[in-house]
Amino acid sequence: MRYRLTFMTGVVVGYVLGSRAGRERYEQIRKTAQRVAQNPAVRNTAESAAQSGRQAAVKAFDTVSTKVGDRMPDSLTERVRSLREQRGPTEDEWGTSNT
Repeated sequence: MRYRLTFMTGVVVGYVLGSRAGRERYEQIRKTAQRVAQNPAVRNTAESAAQSGRQAAVKAFDTVSTKVGDRMPDSLTERVRSLREQRGPTEDEWGTSNT
């Protein structure tokens, strides 16, 4: 409940401050955010973090599946097997580029 109240307080404060700042300030913040997001250093860092996250997810999935693989229901095992067969070994299903 405390976290919900904190979140709602943040939303209200953001709304009030945003409405007082007006449209010009909103556009200025939006343009700055776009400029930062398109910065090559920021993009490279974000892609590196995404790739590290993917590697950690694959490692965690492999660890979990080896430890509980034989205890999973057959329907789930079949679904995981079919998903593995559908995806290619080099396919990047996360939608990121390799730039």
